[in-house]
Amino acid sequence: MNIMNLISALPGAVAQGLVWGIMAIGVYITFRILDIADLTVDGTLCTGGAVCIMLMQSGQNVWVSMALALIAGMLAGMATGLLHTFMGIPAILAGILTQLGLYSVNLKIMGKANQAINVDKFDLLVSLRFIKGVPFYKNTILLVTLMIVFLIVFLYWFFGTELGCSLRATGCNDKMARAQGINTDFNRVLGLMISNGLVALAGALLSQYQGFADINMGRGAIVIGLAAVIIGEAIFGKVFRNFGFRLLGVAFGSIIYYFVLQIVIWLGIDTDLLKLLSAVVVAVFLAIPTWKSRYFSKPAHKEGV
Repeated sequence: MNIMNLISALPGAVAQGLVWGIMAIGVYITFRILDIADLTVDGTLCTGGAVCIMLMQSGQNVWVSMALALIAGMLAGMATGLLHTFMGIPAILAGILTQLGLYSVNLKIMGKANQAINVDKFDLLVSLRFIKGVPFYKNTILLVTLMIVFLIVFLYWFFGTELGCSLRATGCNDKMARAQGINTDFNRVLGLMISNGLVALAGALLSQYQGFADINMGRGAIVIGLAAVIIGEAIFGKVFRNFGFRLLGVAFGSIIYYFVLQIVIWLGIDTDLLKLLSAVVVAVFLAIPTWKSRYFSKPAHKEGV
């Protein structure tokens, strides 16, 4: 086990962690703000990648392709939202139904299960080859970092507006929000659209970074997103109390997750077990609050009457 191999792989882990960090921020919006475990993201990630790659292959500019990928993700989120609110289907089942439908949609968009894009023939924004030996303004790590900072600033502003506050109130206390005249169904749909738009944007970046879009590229994405959210909250939760810094902590959580994966690979652990490891990590971190309250909290002292 050569330590130099691990060190040389770290920039790639940072770049990939940042790309997935955008997806994790999208997961945070539904999981923490709306209190919905949205499984649409497993399909939306591929949708973003498929739309971006196919548009670029047809000659579209990379920025236009990414913008339309984001819109496609928002439409997928709207589908889940309408299944949940208009049709009364439970949120988790609505996400599964949309994810299932997106499998066929993604196949139709790409025409086959996999579509590659050549970094030498197309003007990609990010790529695995843009990490070392390129001008700083083309460096993948720098560009994705700037995108995350912009997204965090925008989301911090948006969730401070009246509409953003009503969206947060919907996730915090649905009945109280309705009593205050807030249209909670609209807010759920809007939150799912924003979340899946960000996930699709991450898919567009990921497909460029790895050089292809694949029908299975989103499989297990929700677990990676939850892992980033949980790790970010566990490590930075007490430090980052501001909403904007919490989003930053989620992005850091994604980077840490990929650092851990690189260490696991470096240690020679069977890579077939990575998904199992991710599931175990998420399960343990999700269980910690329950364990604390059940086994480690001091029993309340009852005063005599």
